[in-house]
Amino acid sequence: MTTENTENEKELDEATLEANANGEQLIIEELTAEEQLKKELDAEKDKFLRLFAEFENYKRRTAKERLELFKTANQEVLQSMLPVLDDFDRAMSEISKSGDEALTKGVQLIHEKLKGTLVSKGLEEVAVKAGDAFNADFAEAITQIPSPELKGKIVDVIEKGYQLGDKIIRFPKVVVGQ
Repeated sequence: MTTENTENEKELDEATLEANANGEQLIIEELTAEEQLKKELDAEKDKFLRLFAEFENYKRRTAKERLELFKTANQEVLQSMLPVLDDFDRAMSEISKSGDEALTKGVQLIHEKLKGTLVSKGLEEVAVKAGDAFNADFAEAITQIPSPELKGKIVDVIEKGYQLGDKIIRFPKVVVGQ
């Protein structure tokens, strides 16, 4: 009986070991499956967050582009109005020489109304004047004349420049001292 008991005990011990091993293996497999599901969930969350961030960036970018488009939508119309404004400025200077106050005042009112309308649409004059330092980013040099006291500075403004918002749509044309 002792040998039988010993053999039975061995079989029970082996069966217990196998059961424990199988049980542990099942637990290990379950944990692995659970960990795998967590990894998949984390990957899906990451994918979702990236997609959401990309969509938010897209919305911001399109909103910015739309705003920029609205700011410069009138650019072509305003650019075509600039020669009219220049002619009006020249006419104002000549009419003021005539001495007819009623005519001067009437034309001046129309001139101010035109300028006010263009300003309300975002048009601004680029501020450059004689004596300012020449900067090629804000002005176009038409010619250079010898001038020791105004070397590298603007001597005369030939044509006014205009900007629409932050964008210069026509550079002022200037004469620069050399």
